[in-house]
Amino acid sequence: MKGRNMTRWRDPAKDPRQAPKSNLITPEGAARLRAVLDHLSRVKRPAISEKVGEAAVQGDRSENADYTYNKKELNRVIARIGYLTKRLDELQVVNRRPADTSKVFFGAYVNLEDENGEQVHLRIVGHDEIDTKKRWISIDAPMAKALLGKQVGDEAKVLTPDGETFYTITEIDYAG
Repeated sequence: MKGRNMTRWRDPAKDPRQAPKSNLITPEGAARLRAVLDHLSRVKRPAISEKVGEAAVQGDRSENADYTYNKKELNRVIARIGYLTKRLDELQVVNRRPADTSKVFFGAYVNLEDENGEQVHLRIVGHDEIDTKKRWISIDAPMAKALLGKQVGDEAKVLTPDGETFYTITEIDYAG
């Protein structure tokens, strides 16, 4: 993808490629987002603002790479702060376990077995908490939608790039 910086953060609210997402989040996820917002507001923005000021003092801004880079970085940080502030206001923190912990709901840790006997361990979380290394999937993901409301022993059918895959739920836990 020529000319496109793939590491650049984009505001999902302004990105037409983003599907609508739920506003649910776990208490841990909300705390992490607040910590990121706090770090950006108290540490990163002031540090970059100082660099912009130092670079501006050096004279001609049109040819000052430090000024241009830091000004763009400051704008990105300010946009991220704005997005996180708005997003945290929209989010609904799910503090409680469901009344029926024998079924898969938001926040559940679920152990599955596929058709080949391979074990899959995942957690159903909010869109803002997705973590592929931990195998935390969005409640909006097809896999999560296939699991919601099911209990141990139930089978879930998930459409994958390779076709339909069937998973059997072997364990549901809300403690982690």
